[in-house]
Amino acid sequence: MASPQTLDDADRRLVALWAADCAERVLPLFEAEAPEDDRARDGIARTRAYGRGELDAAGEIKRRLVAGRAAQSVKSPVAVAAARAAGQASGVAHMGAHALGAAAYAAKAASLTAVDQEIARRDEVRWQINHMTPDVRAALARLPLLGENSSGPLGTGLLASGALAVTIREIQAELSHGDAPA
Repeated sequence: MASPQTLDDADRRLVALWAADCAERVLPLFEAEAPEDDRARDGIARTRAYGRGELDAAGEIKRRLVAGRAAQSVKSPVAVAAARAAGQASGVAHMGAHALGAAAYAAKAASLTAVDQEIARRDEVRWQINHMTPDVRAALARLPLLGENSSGPLGTGLLASGALAVTIREIQAELSHGDAPA
């Protein structure tokens, strides 16, 4: 039986486009440090193509780790977080829950560029939530809450602690309330 973190293909395609938008917002932070490394940009482009139905899930599942490996080519925490946002977005074809990972890493990257990191993180989360279509909100609301299911990225791994967990919990709380923040 499939993990509840997977979502069906139609929902994964919807949330892939949103995850690509989240990751693309911080892509320049990665490219500033690694301008010749196109893996993150390519991963976001493939995520969009998958979301539009131009690529199949099987092919993208095979390639999903390429964008995330770009994090190994940079040193600064902000560039690493931006590359991981692209990597998480690329993983949406495999499991829809990776969309929340893309958002969390994007918020982390955005926060690392600011003097007041918490305000910057919250501003990025606000943008992410406001950028969801009703269908994306509904699809993401079908995911289990962070830490409630261990069969995917919302289990006990990297996304379940620190700023990443705070971000995912905030997004999931907004989804359960049904109201986007002002």
